Amino acid sequence: MRKVLIVASVSEMIEAFLLPNIELLQNMGNEVHVMANFKDTDALRQERINLFKEQLLNRGVISYSLPIHRDPFHVENKRAYHQMKEIIETEQFSMIHCHTPIGGVLTRLASRKVRESGTKVVYTAHGFHFFKGAPLKNWAIFYTIEKMLSKYTDCLITINQEDYSAAHSHQFKTKIIEMIPGVGINPLKFRPVTESKRKYLRQQYGYEDEEFILIYVAELSYRKHQDMLISMMPKLLETVPTARLLLVGDGDEDKLYEYHSLIHELGIEDQVNMLGFRRDVNDLMSLSNVVVSASRQEGLPVNVLEAMSIGLPLVVTDCRGNRDLVHDGENGFVVDIDDTDRFVERIIELHQDKEKRTAFSKENLRAIKSYSVHHVNDTLQAIYQKVFHLIEQDELKKEHAASSAKTTTQ
Repeated sequence: MRKVLIVASVSEMIEAFLLPNIELLQNMGNEVHVMANFKDTDALRQERINLFKEQLLNRGVISYSLPIHRDPFHVENKRAYHQMKEIIETEQFSMIHCHTPIGGVLTRLASRKVRESGTKVVYTAHGFHFFKGAPLKNWAIFYTIEKMLSKYTDCLITINQEDYSAAHSHQFKTKIIEMIPGVGINPLKFRPVTESKRKYLRQQYGYEDEEFILIYVAELSYRKHQDMLISMMPKLLETVPTARLLLVGDGDEDKLYEYHSLIHELGIEDQVNMLGFRRDVNDLMSLSNVVVSASRQEGLPVNVLEAMSIGLPLVVTDCRGNRDLVHDGENGFVVDIDDTDRFVERIIELHQDKEKRTAFSKENLRAIKSYSVHHVNDTLQAIYQKVFHLIEQDELKKEHAASSAKTTTQ
């Protein structure tokens, strides 16, 4: 039985997106280990993390907690690197699959020695930090790092066309470069609901039938750009007084304070609800009319995929990832980043045109089939098989070399 390791910066990444990977690798006959930061200063979040560790143990997954931080310059990342290197060199994994920018950097650096003895390293880029329109410093820093680390990467997996093309055009030294359609959506969890079910959900959550509900599910951050949506609400309310914006997701305290202050300053406390971290996202989306995204940068956004799976129309910003999924005028509207006026116009258009909402909904339900978790797993399994084939080839070469050496000495 092969041993494989999955690495991410934080355990929430594994819980939210990588459980299908774990199940797939186990079904392929591998012993799975995971490595991430399983610590949090927030007591409630730590309680959730502890429960998740128990779930992993019950699945037969071995976990390691390392002090990995998202801030690349945090002093703890040096300690995490040395701990990671020791574990990797002790365990001698056949394959290591790393995710997230910091997790990916630390893993590929820590795996340099074991790669010489046959370990294969896979990295999934959930959106390069260098992209069309990115600041020059992103290209100077992140492009340089990724190009350098590509020689320590046996397989690079991208999740959007722009990143896939960039890896090829910039001649990354990775042996295998692949693209998968994101992390996959469970169509049984995110699926359309009847109008009566939508009305029932609104009653349960305290929303009125006549309210026109917009929802954005994303971490509170500069990258996700929630302040654009908050700022547009006064103008939207002039034409659509029943509009309500639901912001689902948590983030650092500074962003939380900033957004609450902006909402208070604009006097729209009743029209904008900040709901924090939620496990009932499917219900919250199902009671909504339109899913919105103001993001500046994406890999392949799960919130948009979830909206498509439920059959909701979309209004999104024109960034990488969003434009991979939303085609302007076909299954939603795509608006330039920071074009608040146009964003409001498109929402008003959907509010006034039920036929267009229905047409977008039908197109999303058709398009989402290519992004199901089953389809993603089939694609990922084929990639893993390529990597395992490389491992088998190396093993055969070693056996042949050992046999030749033995024959020579006889």
